[in-house]
Amino acid sequence: MTQSLTLLGLESSCDDTAAAVVRQEPGQRAEVLSSIVFGQAELHSAFGGVVPEIAARAHAEKLDHCVVDALAAARVTLQDLDAIAVTAGPGLIGGVMSGVMCAKGIAAATDLPLVGVNHLAGHALTPRLTDDVAYPYLMLLVSGGHCQYLIARGPEDFTRLGGTIDDAPGEAFDKTARLLGLPQPGGPSVQKEAESGDPKRFRFPRPLIQRADCNLSFSGLKTALMRMRDQIVDEKSGLTRQDRADLCAGFQAAVADVLASKTRRALAIYLAENPATPTLAVAGGVAANTAIRSALETVCAELDTQFVAPPLALCTDNAAMIAYAGLERFKAGARDGMDLTARPRWPLDQSSPAMLGSGRKGAKA
Repeated sequence: MTQSLTLLGLESSCDDTAAAVVRQEPGQRAEVLSSIVFGQAELHSAFGGVVPEIAARAHAEKLDHCVVDALAAARVTLQDLDAIAVTAGPGLIGGVMSGVMCAKGIAAATDLPLVGVNHLAGHALTPRLTDDVAYPYLMLLVSGGHCQYLIARGPEDFTRLGGTIDDAPGEAFDKTARLLGLPQPGGPSVQKEAESGDPKRFRFPRPLIQRADCNLSFSGLKTALMRMRDQIVDEKSGLTRQDRADLCAGFQAAVADVLASKTRRALAIYLAENPATPTLAVAGGVAANTAIRSALETVCAELDTQFVAPPLALCTDNAAMIAYAGLERFKAGARDGMDLTARPRWPLDQSSPAMLGSGRKGAKA
């Protein structure tokens, strides 16, 4: 790269409306000049999950405000940009369409190049934005809507080793919190409750842990917890605080054990390729869970592999990752026209079919 590149990124695939500006100078690491996120938690809280129609309407109302705020925070104008990057899928189709149409409007008005970005590529490339991780690296995307193991070899070269066949782990945490009367989002609530619990009191299953592959399942854990809760309620006519803490601790330990076991298998496949700098990168809101992070760090230490987890603000949905992924595509010569379409499903590994299931937080791709 012989010149500075500045991209505006737009993200609207689920329930966060976001815009960001990222710049990269020749020979230097990319810099996030601004990152604006408008969440929709209050709009959906009464429904126990994301309502696609409400999300799409909110995106349409907020996207232009996000763009204005992101440009102002970065102290740039549309004339300072080199391209527009936008999430073109996978995700809730109404929201993705809102983002794509907004990006097309800006591109048409300014004659700037348009770059469509796979939302999952944004997550998968975040470690390069934050830590300048070298290809190839193993990526674990673990969030409310996704859970996949990917080997990243380039900005558009990914090999999927496995993923969830039903619920994403973040989705399972949210459902667990709902079953136990804890506030949303469920991840932080369950973790806090688990701190005073006994993870060994209740015997939770470890789904698919004996299978010699990298696929995961989390829906059975939710069902097991519901049965345990109901049994306690029948016996005691209610739950004590300690019962709830023990249930949370047992559930959290089961998720951590399953992810650690499957990560060990995924690393074995990845390390067989003899990467120059073995690295496991983890992104997604669930990566903030201390028990899960500790289990993954232990596995990496055992296998002499570097562990990288970007800051939480860049692990959850944001537009900085989209701007950066677009920047990498742009440098490789990628350009999209006004025929860019919004896609509800879009597997990163083009040789693999889209994963089945569409969780509470959107399509798993």
